[in-house]
Amino acid sequence: MFKIGQETRALLDDIEKRIDPAAEDDFRQQWQEFLDGKFEGEIFTPCRRTVSESAVLCRDININDAIGNYELMLASQMEGISRALAGRNRVLDVRTNYGTGILTSLFGAEIFTMPYEMNTLPTTYSLHDTDRIRALLEKGVPDLNGGFGRQVFEMGEIYAEVFSDYPKISRYVNVYHPDTQGPLDICELLWGGEMFYAMYDEPELVHGLLRLVTDTYTAFLRKWFALFPDRGGLNSHWGTLMHKGQIVLRDDSAMNLSPALYDEFARPYDAELLQKFGGGVVHFCGRGDHYIESLCKIPGLTGINMSQPQYNKMEVIYQNTVDRGIPLLSFSREQAEADLTRPGGFHGFMNC
Repeated sequence: MFKIGQETRALLDDIEKRIDPAAEDDFRQQWQEFLDGKFEGEIFTPCRRTVSESAVLCRDININDAIGNYELMLASQMEGISRALAGRNRVLDVRTNYGTGILTSLFGAEIFTMPYEMNTLPTTYSLHDTDRIRALLEKGVPDLNGGFGRQVFEMGEIYAEVFSDYPKISRYVNVYHPDTQGPLDICELLWGGEMFYAMYDEPELVHGLLRLVTDTYTAFLRKWFALFPDRGGLNSHWGTLMHKGQIVLRDDSAMNLSPALYDEFARPYDAELLQKFGGGVVHFCGRGDHYIESLCKIPGLTGINMSQPQYNKMEVIYQNTVDRGIPLLSFSREQAEADLTRPGGFHGFMNC
């Protein structure tokens, strides 16, 4: 039995009292209709019909403290739920919040904790050693409880145990999957920039690592979804979006690839994971207009989440997403409003 301190218990009790089932059912239904293509406006922004202020003073919990303390991780994530209930637009969800280095840490990459005053999630150092990459391929899928793995799963078990005492929290607060990035991102984080040279010099080695990472990703998330099964085909991420399918893949590293290299080294592995996990969303930072057409033809893709539209030819993005019935999720409102006059608009597939 996980023991919870008085302050955290008060926070959970407060949240349980404030959750309005009718409001949350309505909020989810708004998202469902949007994702089903039934939204008749141009820019979809969900609106919680009732809000409630917290009766509990929220603590300012540094992420470094939460990383090392399960109760503080629970409290920091649930304080996000408390703030969401006081507003109109945010999704009620939490995660095991250990940063981008979860999967790389399984392979022995050294964890780098950010300076305390930055209050920023940790990551891992890249290996920068091709011989070590070869050695990893010989070892195969690593221990899923290595690195951050143990903390991720133990924290997940704590969420399941604690939420079981709170019927409304259990029903309406989604524990979404941890930040497992995506195959290409994990390979770059693990190997370093040398990976891009190897795409030309030793492509079979890059494919070998992508294969290993994809298999590890699969095993890791299958273990995770055994704890938290699919919630009726509608899942959430980051407190900002809901989506169809189980996963959100990150493809930030793909901005560095030509369309041909994207098709060889990124698309097949993303497609495999989307197929295995019943579809999902792909996120990318930076530029993606050069490979967006290929990306949006992947079966099972249910949405695109992108940042930095200023680095993209947005008409190319729109033609391959909203014009084809693929929603843009948690998109820049400023950019969307600037582009409202484009021919055809957004066809009801724009979420800001």
